[in-house]
Amino acid sequence: MDAFGGGFVLQAFIVYWFRVRFDASPELLGLVFFGVGFLQSVSFLVAARLANRIGLVNTMVFTHLPSNVLLAAIPFAPNLGLALALLLARFALSQMDVPARQSYVVAVVDPDERTAAASVTNATRTVAQAVSPALAGALLQSLALGAPFVLAGTLKGIYDLGLLAAFRNVKPKEES
Repeated sequence: MDAFGGGFVLQAFIVYWFRVRFDASPELLGLVFFGVGFLQSVSFLVAARLANRIGLVNTMVFTHLPSNVLLAAIPFAPNLGLALALLLARFALSQMDVPARQSYVVAVVDPDERTAAASVTNATRTVAQAVSPALAGALLQSLALGAPFVLAGTLKGIYDLGLLAAFRNVKPKEES
């Protein structure tokens, strides 16, 4: 569900939305996505430290859920500055779940199942993310330009809450 939701807001869609909604220049958007990449890189490093303090599942949920609220709020921003601030704040948090999730998956399965578990998880995410961009295009044409942001944030938020409910008591040996 997380990857499916993420497919609604691929980088190309976000650039398109900022261009149509606020007439943002390609130069500005290039700098913004440079910042996005930098923030995501730093967040991977922070995620490891945070996971050591609060656990893998908590790191996944307590960083990812706020990022999805920020994502859903972007189309309601009244001006370019606030919309960009929401986007950058979202990306500062949004990828902390990736290393935590990968670590969690391999930590809770038997060693001989790790490769298969990681492969199935990644393949499922890739397939799910491939479906939603076409739906995002239909949404922005028929419903509202910002609808994919709201739908993505909502789906990803539901995923986060479901993840917490299902796995908050399933701890890897290292966390027990």
